[in-house]
Amino acid sequence: MKPPPFAYRAPREVGQALADLAAAGEDGKVLAGGQSLIPLLNMRLAAPGTVVDINRVAGLDTLTAGPDGVRVGALTRQARVERSEEAAAVQPLLRQALRLVAHPVIRNRGTVVGSLVHADPAAELPAVLAVLDGSVRLASVADGERDVPAREFFTGPLEVAAGPGDLAVSAFFPALPPRTGTAFLEVSRRHGDFALAGVAAVVTMRADLGLEEARVACAGVGPVPVVVDVTAEAGAGDRAAAAHTVRERIEPEDDVHASAAYRRHLIGVLTERALAEASRRAADA
Repeated sequence: MKPPPFAYRAPREVGQALADLAAAGEDGKVLAGGQSLIPLLNMRLAAPGTVVDINRVAGLDTLTAGPDGVRVGALTRQARVERSEEAAAVQPLLRQALRLVAHPVIRNRGTVVGSLVHADPAAELPAVLAVLDGSVRLASVADGERDVPAREFFTGPLEVAAGPGDLAVSAFFPALPPRTGTAFLEVSRRHGDFALAGVAAVVTMRADLGLEEARVACAGVGPVPVVVDVTAEAGAGDRAAAAHTVRERIEPEDDVHASAAYRRHLIGVLTERALAEASRRAADA
């Protein structure tokens, strides 16, 4: 398999990358890790006029973890974030989810920001960004830099709020409040496959260990990650009711891998288990 013809640009500075993307317009595509784009090109499911390879751009391979959260640069590989003790200490949900992403060889090249921009509804990282109410920083010649919250960033399957000329330069995953636990659980046909369904859970306890907030984000059961606040149900100690609420909010579809009914069932089971696991971690925090 060979990709269709395209112009190739390999800028070394952010400014030049933005200029190349502006010149390419709607026919431009960004190459970072390439774990999604290259297969699409080879199968001729994508045919950009220009590919802008940002791998030589200085300053985009950053990873900073501070009291407010974790910021991941556009060229930072998934494996690096997964292995970072500093990032895991500030935002453990990142490591919990990244360990489920494909295989190590993919994570060694794939980027966190690239996965977010690709916006596959079954992917783990969009659900993580959504449940944490994180954001993606976009840059362009026309608009400069702007932060787009997750609830606005994911607009449909494989669609995000990045327009022609935009470059996603980083993503921000907010830190957890005190006494907060997280969990990410999923079911896939084989290890490394895309999940048939996945659930990210975040649970925050009060000082007396009563529940303050509980929310989940579901992957693989809608056009974008589905975030559901289940504080009322979980606060009453009724995880089955929480699972029912989540099942009512999702929009799974039938495909060759699983029926919509099976995915809906999985989400209920995973919601109960993820809330239980996140609650245990919150109590121990």
